[in-house]
Amino acid sequence: MRVVIASGAGRYADPWHPFAATSACVARILRESGAQVRTDDDVDRAMTALDGVDLLVVNAGDPWRSGPGDDGPESPDVPGGGTAPPPRESLDGFGRALDRGIGVLALHSACASMRDYPQWALAVGRVWLPGVSFHPPADEALIHGGELEGRPIAGFRVWDERYCRLQQVGESTVVAQHDGAAGPEPTAWVRRQGRSRVAVDVLGHDERSYESAGHRALLVTLARWAAARA
Repeated sequence: MRVVIASGAGRYADPWHPFAATSACVARILRESGAQVRTDDDVDRAMTALDGVDLLVVNAGDPWRSGPGDDGPESPDVPGGGTAPPPRESLDGFGRALDRGIGVLALHSACASMRDYPQWALAVGRVWLPGVSFHPPADEALIHGGELEGRPIAGFRVWDERYCRLQQVGESTVVAQHDGAAGPEPTAWVRRQGRSRVAVDVLGHDERSYESAGHRALLVTLARWAAARA
């Protein structure tokens, strides 16, 4: 399994997530499972080099978080906040990869990332909606297991954030859940977008999340499912 991890840096970085450290954790876990892994800390550049890649892992933040009306500092790229759109070759590269059936694994804040890519929201199936989505303070959370195409996923405990009220886009199959303020919330889900298999795991706030053996097992299960060609 040939894997590229697109890791948050530059406009895909934020003050809350140590993307370099968590991407290193993910790379180590996937290598231990037998994968060949390359990490790119330029998300847009990574999208131009997906030929021959079986699995794209996105571990990155919201490129719009410092736009007009946001609490963060304004971006220097565009007067008044915001950022310039990705290069055309990045948009086209991701689109071609989806068309041929690349596997996709989106981690944690990736559900708020790649907002300039028209296919991204539908590919991941749920997105962070500013002003609506939220999470309580990170703590030790109980994750309730489910199943993935008949394969049981064991429940586990993990130190992490618990995302709530994500905006659903299209249909998906939830394979793990956590407790939210108003009832169960999805922790991990899978869906198909065209020829591609897409898996999402909203855990992974920092390195402590990957100390959980249950989370590591979930990560590998989702990666292998997504990389399998239909």
